[in-house]
Amino acid sequence: MWGFLIAIVSGILMSVQGVFNTGVTKQTSVWVSSSFVQLTALVVCLVAWFVTGRQSNFQSLFQIDHKYMLLGGAMGAFITFTVIKSVATLGPAKAAMLIVVAQMVMSYVIELFGLFEVEKVPFQFRKLIGVALFIAGIITFKWE
Repeated sequence: MWGFLIAIVSGILMSVQGVFNTGVTKQTSVWVSSSFVQLTALVVCLVAWFVTGRQSNFQSLFQIDHKYMLLGGAMGAFITFTVIKSVATLGPAKAAMLIVVAQMVMSYVIELFGLFEVEKVPFQFRKLIGVALFIAGIITFKWE
């Protein structure tokens, strides 16, 4: 149950953040806005780390088995950039739908092939139908 609630909160926050970041970008630039987003995220994470008891320290980062996984932060900068650009171009609803469908497709590919140390799952036709229905919903929503 907590997983569902957290996912819903995440989706809400991502949509609102995209609109906020796009608004800041209109008055500054995409890289100034993205930098501010990443800087404030760093501050929030550091405060949370200090408050929650610091079960591990930064040295543990050097012990990560697969170093490529440390690229998540760098990807965050490009995620912020692409969300800002898509919201500015498509509007919040269309951008969010396309972002979510891209996430679904990529997540399923990751699971199907067991990429990035994720447990491999067998192909299920019903999941493919679900993605197709979701894409059909986007086409219907976008239809003018």
